[in-house]
Amino acid sequence: MEELLEIMKSTLASGEDIMISGFGKFQVNEKAPRKGRNPATGGDMVLKKRRTVTFSCAGKLRGRINGNE
Repeated sequence: MEELLEIMKSTLASGEDIMISGFGKFQVNEKAPRKGRNPATGGDMVLKKRRTVTFSCAGKLRGRINGNE
């Protein structure tokens, strides 16, 4: 299991998506720089560009979770 997680981490870090049939898809998304507010001081700040990972559940898994399968 640890090896699988390491492979997934390195794959996502390189910007590639991961699709697991019947389970779902992990997708890397690029977020552009944007204006934000520092919650501690209330001052304006610029948030740097960054990458995030989202997960989309496969229809089969969603159906099983909801008892529709």
